[in-house]
Amino acid sequence: MRELTFLEAIREAMVQEMRRDESVFLIGEDIGVYGGAFGVSLGMLDEFGPERVIDTPISELGIGGAITGAAMTGMRPIGEIMFMDFMTLALDQLVNQAAKLRFMFGGTTKVPFMMRAPIGSGAGAAAQHSQSLENWYVHVPGLKVVMPTTPYDAKGLLIASIRDDNPVIFFEPKLLYKKAKGPVPEELYEIPLGVADVKRKGKDVSIIATGMMVPRSLEAAEALAEEGLDIVVIDPRTLRPLDEETIVKSVMKTGRVLIVHEACKTGGYGGELAAVIAESQAFDYLDAPIVRLAGKDIPIPYNRTLEYNAVPQVENIVAEARKLAKGNV
Repeated sequence: MRELTFLEAIREAMVQEMRRDESVFLIGEDIGVYGGAFGVSLGMLDEFGPERVIDTPISELGIGGAITGAAMTGMRPIGEIMFMDFMTLALDQLVNQAAKLRFMFGGTTKVPFMMRAPIGSGAGAAAQHSQSLENWYVHVPGLKVVMPTTPYDAKGLLIASIRDDNPVIFFEPKLLYKKAKGPVPEELYEIPLGVADVKRKGKDVSIIATGMMVPRSLEAAEALAEEGLDIVVIDPRTLRPLDEETIVKSVMKTGRVLIVHEACKTGGYGGELAAVIAESQAFDYLDAPIVRLAGKDIPIPYNRTLEYNAVPQVENIVAEARKLAKGNV
């Protein structure tokens, strides 16, 4: 099978869906001639024209309002935000409008849009362009939250998100755009929302990781395999709805769990995962406390050395998983 980068898989999914369904269009800042902040939409203006690849003024609130209104009138818009940090400017439309309208109208209207945004640190983009605020959106009933980590998952989940009849927030770890490469079918396919993926099987420790922490956890697991430790790596892929069953079954098998995410530890998604495990039958199978490894509670620094140390790296995951496996927690 041919291989695509993470970026190419996202672009192909959008292009194929726009060819298939004329109600799908892309709207955002500098997505046309410029091709998007990271080049994801390069070439799409040439194929679909300015009526379906729409450059907007610098107004994230406007983008949020446009896709909400368009979705309610029968379109399936894709909104792009340059950096997920700037989605904070669209929160009123996302949280107070889009997430609630289907409920408030008794199911008589739908809001089928997806909003895409790059997420995370590591690009030297400093505190206002490097945040991981995914849990803000997980907290809101009515929103679905997706974060793929492989090209295959990116295409399948993006197509499923476009076709979903609810507002979907789609986060793309920016460091994966060009670094992640893998097999991707040419045909259209969907990966159902709410289904986790066991990226690596094992028996000693279950690592549940999100975003950029998934490839780092896989790298850590390979390093620990040389020490004789067999590590599971689970990627939820969809943060809301969450595939609790896959996580609970894995923890019941290993008895030890390490939760890894890039966002600040306080109020981060790891707390939700820990609560799900603690409230499930897996609690009685735990042989050690649930451990969270997350970003430090600081703004992301511009300095590269400080930035590197602000979020979990492979060596940190190795150290925590080793302690768990050997009962040193």
